[in-house]
Amino acid sequence: MRHLILFTMSTIVLLGVVSCKEKTVLPQKEETQERPPNIVFILSDDQAWTDYGFMGHDIIETPRLDQLAAESVTFERGYVPTSLCAPSLASIITGVYPRDHGVIGNDRVLPGNTRDKAGNWRSTWRKENYDTIIQQFKSLSTLPKLLKEKDYLSFQTGKWWIGNYENGGFDGGMTHGDPNRGGRHGDYGLEIGRNGMDTLYSYIDLALEKKKPFFMWYAPFLPHTPHNPPDSLLQKYLPKAPSEYVAKYWAMCEWFDQTCGELMDYIDAKGETANTLFVYVCDNGWVQNVDNGQYNEISKRSPYDYGLRTPIMYRWKGKLQPRRDSLTLTSSLDMVPTVLALLGMEAPEHLDGINVLDKDKAKERDAIFGEIYAHDFNTVEEGLFYRMAITHPYKLILPNNENKPQEDIELFNIYQDPTEQRNLAAEHPEIVEELRQKIELNWKK
Repeated sequence: MRHLILFTMSTIVLLGVVSCKEKTVLPQKEETQERPPNIVFILSDDQAWTDYGFMGHDIIETPRLDQLAAESVTFERGYVPTSLCAPSLASIITGVYPRDHGVIGNDRVLPGNTRDKAGNWRSTWRKENYDTIIQQFKSLSTLPKLLKEKDYLSFQTGKWWIGNYENGGFDGGMTHGDPNRGGRHGDYGLEIGRNGMDTLYSYIDLALEKKKPFFMWYAPFLPHTPHNPPDSLLQKYLPKAPSEYVAKYWAMCEWFDQTCGELMDYIDAKGETANTLFVYVCDNGWVQNVDNGQYNEISKRSPYDYGLRTPIMYRWKGKLQPRRDSLTLTSSLDMVPTVLALLGMEAPEHLDGINVLDKDKAKERDAIFGEIYAHDFNTVEEGLFYRMAITHPYKLILPNNENKPQEDIELFNIYQDPTEQRNLAAEHPEIVEELRQKIELNWKK
């Protein structure tokens, strides 16, 4: 009997061991699918490429953007294709030149209006003039529309010229675009940053609640005029500036920097930093006049680097290795294809930029291009002022003789002469001709 009991117990133990072994083998390991990163576009508004701490300004303090630059793939030689708000923003969100998306200026006028001495159409802004442009724009691919494939929620805050936020494919936003309610280029959206960040935070919270990746367009009306910074910042810069006008602008740059820090801190507090791609750019440049509140003509609306150049940054912690690039030319047109490449998505063939993080593609490209139009526009032909080709190391500014008959062709070595003081066109006619041909080929494609 004792032997029978021992045999029975041994059998039970053996079966239990076998059973345990079977249990450790049977379950299949679940495959976890990585959620696409949140995407945040940070857009400065009217700030020169020189006016950051990390770009070498001796007085303006931008500690949060300096930190972003240190943690990003930072291209010091970034450009926008045109130095005016509406067309620049439209190119950022579509990835195509102004001549392709149709928003070539800030305000549209219809035939029959007259020009002033500066060559600009003079007219009050009319919604009906802009309607056809908006209808054309709504048919284009935009980044929010493309991101729907990955189930993103997209939100617009801040500056936005193209009517209602829905016209860009955003799911939510602050700009209603209704002229009867004061809409033109941002209306309620222009409050973000200047009057707190709560609306933006609510959008982020909504996306996280729905467990969806989000695309955030943060384009505050900063450091854009009116230059009315907090008094604490103004008092900081008054003793250091050549005039009160300059002090106010410098203070606005730091105020903008502070809001960028608040946004990054909020995302960090939500535990989303490692899963968020930040992309930084400025829509166009600004040089503050010392003796009045206006901008210098070498900056905004001009074909010069003080109007067109901007640092462009991509930060995705743990995914992109930070580095500073002072040689590679990149454009805001590259932002959409670069983001799509990081998401493993195929870019539409009509885009005018490249994935600039692909070093081979960046090396293959021998020029980037730009175009300047009248502030108040009707057609491309009537509004075109300048076309530009930017290479390493030369930049050609080619005036449109129809609208700028007295302007000279200008050629600069922008690597040796970054403030474009010496026109080399007469010394290098062969380079002028080579870059002119590049412009014509790009224009016809």
